Amino acid sequence: MTNTIRVAAIQLIAGPDVETNLAHAGGLIAEAAEQGAQLVLLPEYFALIHIDERAKLGIREPFGHGTLQQFLSTHAARHRIWLIGGTVPLEASDDSHVRNSTLVYDPEGRCVARYDKIHLFSFQRGEESYDESRVIEPGGEIVCFDGPCGRVGLSVCYDLRFPELFRRMGPVDLIVLPAAFTETTGRAHWEVLLRARAIENQCYVLACGQGGEHPSGRRTWGHSMLIDPWGEVVGRLGTGPGLVLGEIDPARIAAVRESLPALQHRILT
Repeated sequence: MTNTIRVAAIQLIAGPDVETNLAHAGGLIAEAAEQGAQLVLLPEYFALIHIDERAKLGIREPFGHGTLQQFLSTHAARHRIWLIGGTVPLEASDDSHVRNSTLVYDPEGRCVARYDKIHLFSFQRGEESYDESRVIEPGGEIVCFDGPCGRVGLSVCYDLRFPELFRRMGPVDLIVLPAAFTETTGRAHWEVLLRARAIENQCYVLACGQGGEHPSGRRTWGHSMLIDPWGEVVGRLGTGPGLVLGEIDPARIAAVRESLPALQHRILT
């Protein structure tokens, strides 16, 4: 692996209509591919953000079948890209929950990796309240895959706050983090946490979020970005739908790790 790889993060403002959301996502996937992206990341909940959190139950799919999974497979194959589908609601162990699952498709349209979100968001401040455990069943397995830019670690949104998750991935070249960070927590913590994960793991971080005011009234932070292994932001977007494009450079990773061999100096596992 000697050449740079172009990657893209797609930022959306999803609403309650799945068909509309998929149309917006599909248009931005095509735009990213036209601009040379070989790996494209969609945000968490790319197909649906609804005022009723239980609406996820109505679009959940068995793993391997369904409209959302076919959408991802089709677009990966059509554009000959690696497509990471932010999250898809998949069947859980009971009918009252879903798994919030990141699915990875290769340029042939094959699903090559699945990660079920482990850490479930909970937040309470005044009238602003979230508790994902009411509808989402947590996963329990850390997942990485070999992509066009080397070893890629999968994570979702609230996972960002748990550095031990990323350490347990082992050395990776890229961490991807699809998200729907709230405006409140995103304004306070989003960038600093993303840069910390890049610095301490000496890898690129590609993070994409929902970004704006949704029809449900929910406000998400957006600010999708690509960060390099030194913690420098090499591409970002504010709010609103759009793309962040940038390059993953293996030479940059090697140079950072050679000049500051912190990963080799770890004494705890």
